[in-house]
Amino acid sequence: MFNLNEFKTRRRQLLQTMGEGIAIIPTSPELIRNRDSHYPYRFDSYFYYLSGFKEPEALLVLIAGEDPRSILFCRDKDIEREIWDGFRYGADAAKQTFGFDQAYSFNALDELMPKLLTNQSKLFYSLGTDSAWDTRVTGWLNQVKTQARSGASAPDEMVDVRKYVDEMRLYKTHYELGLMQQSADIAARAHARAMRHVRAGQMEYELEAEFLHEFYRSGAQAPAYTSIVAGGANACTLHYNANNCVLKDGDLLLIDAGCELDGYASDITRTFPVNGKFSAAQRDVYALVLAAQAAAIAQVKPESHWNSPHEAALDVLVQGMIDLKLCHGSKDAVLESGAYRQFYMHRTGHWLGLDVHDAGEYKDKAGAWRKLETGMVLTVEPGCYIRPAENVPEHFWNIGIRIEDDVVVTDSSCDILTINAPKTIADIEAIMRG
Repeated sequence: MFNLNEFKTRRRQLLQTMGEGIAIIPTSPELIRNRDSHYPYRFDSYFYYLSGFKEPEALLVLIAGEDPRSILFCRDKDIEREIWDGFRYGADAAKQTFGFDQAYSFNALDELMPKLLTNQSKLFYSLGTDSAWDTRVTGWLNQVKTQARSGASAPDEMVDVRKYVDEMRLYKTHYELGLMQQSADIAARAHARAMRHVRAGQMEYELEAEFLHEFYRSGAQAPAYTSIVAGGANACTLHYNANNCVLKDGDLLLIDAGCELDGYASDITRTFPVNGKFSAAQRDVYALVLAAQAAAIAQVKPESHWNSPHEAALDVLVQGMIDLKLCHGSKDAVLESGAYRQFYMHRTGHWLGLDVHDAGEYKDKAGAWRKLETGMVLTVEPGCYIRPAENVPEHFWNIGIRIEDDVVVTDSSCDILTINAPKTIADIEAIMRG
């Protein structure tokens, strides 16, 4: 589903925003897992967003001005290495396939980069992201400065290129939304699969395996993050991922899992009973969280500010906590005191895209929440986590519930990308019976 024009358009947009100067955007390095074994490789999101190129040892250079150019540095074509490690494009094929104006060997970086940096007014680079690249870029700049007597000059201004790309990445194109919908559909099927396969006595990792099976059989390249498969009390640990406990009859199971398809993430959380039937207490808390999510999703629309969904969810949750005798006093008093944080201690969502917690600011420079606009994608994920405590009715102990969906802002309201993942009590119990 690679769309060359998508990536060329992004490069042109960034070049226009730069106006003049040179941008340097490296991809991620390969990482050693142990001895001669590497972790599965995953490209840098910023580099991929602009290039579409997935190989390691690569660098993108964009030169803005009267003669705008896009230049890729990549690994050489090497048949011997391909026998061991797989296909490589090489500079010539990469230039043609990915639409660059020029492409060179990665081995030519130290020779060519000082020349490309010479007499550029600005350097667009994300300083501090990678110390190895910082050292290398500084070395190139120092080489240019040594030629000052011959009339050469180095850029006298450095700008964080990521702040421009962050703003671009906030607004998803039709192409991106298509990939995100596919990723969401795969993850939704995986959640439904887990509901059908769960049984008391299983290990949490057995359900994680069901997710991996569905992800890979459907064409996803990887989980988008380490899956959370949390049974019983484990669901009250927000980032639990040991996934090594026995699932017990009568417990709830919280699963936070999504996949990555061509770089784009899905992020879904569903909570359901191991035995297929919600208890009365579980049903009460689940209904509360579901109502809070519905209130939050209703606020995902153009002109709402970023915090509106969180405020709507919190309003419902606090009133529900009071009704369930988890919190005491008036709604305003509970909100002001923060007593609700015993049971709900995180925010209600985050941006979603190439990264699970995707690029983009949540507030403007004045400190005001930014407004939602068409094409933005975010998660909506309220929860309620009830640990044993003296002030908590015992029938609620160890109930941990989170319900999370991926939502795109439309011209008038929003669409739920993850709508196919069963969510209502009736739907969950029906699929588990079936």
